[in-house]
Amino acid sequence: MFLTRFEINTARRAARELLASPQRMHAAVLAGFPSVGSAAASEGRVLWRLDQHRHQALLYLVSPTQPDLTHLVESVGWPATQTWATRHYAPFLEALGKGDQWAFRLTANPVSSRRKTPDAARTQRFAHVTVAQQTEWLLTRAHRHGFAIVTGLHCEPDVAVHRRQTLRFPRQGKTVTLSTAVFEGRLEVIDPELLRQSLVQGIGPGKGYGCGLLTLAR
Repeated sequence: MFLTRFEINTARRAARELLASPQRMHAAVLAGFPSVGSAAASEGRVLWRLDQHRHQALLYLVSPTQPDLTHLVESVGWPATQTWATRHYAPFLEALGKGDQWAFRLTANPVSSRRKTPDAARTQRFAHVTVAQQTEWLLTRAHRHGFAIVTGLHCEPDVAVHRRQTLRFPRQGKTVTLSTAVFEGRLEVIDPELLRQSLVQGIGPGKGYGCGLLTLAR
């Protein structure tokens, strides 16, 4: 597994167009890999996340194979001075231990599946749109992903929700609606193996559109 960081030159017109479209970004990310086969899928999948600040846009990738982002450098980067940074992810994953605490960031698509009516044959996904709903979504799923949110001041979970937005974009003649939120806080490892799987397989739906990538930092 590999962890990659690429900085986007937001002054370029092509970059602004790319940042405005999860569909285009999805295609641009996949273009960095010759193929994503079943063997790679068993190890992990291609995950990406866009971290945007006031004057900076950083693209993070986790992938089973090493990416080639030359096309992004040429179209939305700094071809003469800067490329991208990739490192092996396995040493970090293997070093995770029970009880370790980390700062984390996760962009997710918080939804729940339920039947629209009691007699409906299929379940549907319904987005959580309030901060309370989105926070509860993460808290109730943390243990199944190998971690717990650390309790902070006033005995409240140490997690903040920001950059909440609803994205709409066309796909195959239909409009895709995606409600996203960025979670940041502190977590404690309770099951290292489950957490490793979450770090390489992602959390929640919408993974093709920049959701699900959990990253850790001291």
